[in-house]
Amino acid sequence: MRGDRRRTAALGGAVRLAITVVLLAAGCAAIGAAVAGGLGAAIAVVLAAALVAAVCAYGDRLALSAMAARPVSEVEHPELYRLVRELSKAGRLPVPRLYLSPAGQPNAFAVGTGPRNATVCCTAGLLSELDEAELRGVLGHELAHTCGRDIFASTVSAGLATVITFPAGLGRLLPGRAGTGSRASAHDGPASLGLSESLLMLVLGPIAALIIRLSVSGAREYRADAAGAHLAGDPVALASALRKIDAGTEELALAPDGRMTSVGHLMIACPFRADGFARLFLTHPPAGERVRRLEALAGYRR
Repeated sequence: MRGDRRRTAALGGAVRLAITVVLLAAGCAAIGAAVAGGLGAAIAVVLAAALVAAVCAYGDRLALSAMAARPVSEVEHPELYRLVRELSKAGRLPVPRLYLSPAGQPNAFAVGTGPRNATVCCTAGLLSELDEAELRGVLGHELAHTCGRDIFASTVSAGLATVITFPAGLGRLLPGRAGTGSRASAHDGPASLGLSESLLMLVLGPIAALIIRLSVSGAREYRADAAGAHLAGDPVALASALRKIDAGTEELALAPDGRMTSVGHLMIACPFRADGFARLFLTHPPAGERVRRLEALAGYRR
């Protein structure tokens, strides 16, 4: 990705995030003013500022926690480290931290506030489903996000959405939750929300979805696809990986609970089925169009 395009993308993400933060502060001030007048508004704005500061510092940890991700060592996955080091060297980027999620769904995401403290997380399903060339393309895509410096806006918006939907997560402790072991079901395959959690998400979910949609543009995935394919040197391999990931996310869709919906936009492909409540959080462009553009980069014509 050319330097001027990277700067434009980064500026666009910063502007969208700034607008989101201002609207959040204004909403908090309005609620504070309705409750306690001018003093309430001032306190609400201070609390909103503290919340944003905390999310900037810990947003990446919230996202990784949502996917039950853990740091992975080079002894465990030497090939993964080798690919990341090669791509980082080719892109003149710092080597990111690597995490692994136990989710069976093939997916990956990058979080952080910039290239120097970025983290790339892969799911166990991704490592088992893709061959080396395809995995290289996916890792190139995630490194392109860090290179494009758009992970700051997406990470902060994920953190804010997680905090907003946190009470919905408590709903699983109340009567009405469908079944048990919700955390395992969310990571292993399709699952449904309980009554209490669904009701809370109906109230809090649209607010979190608005924050994500205001902060994140779907065009960033097109840019990361193109830059990642250039970095990995194989657009066709990334297109093949996207096909497998799209099929895997459909077969092993995650439950759209509060924590999952807040981090879904970070992933290379939407981890939910595109129906029902999850539609509010969709920010990814169609997989077919992404594949078409990647194949066009390789010289394919349709």
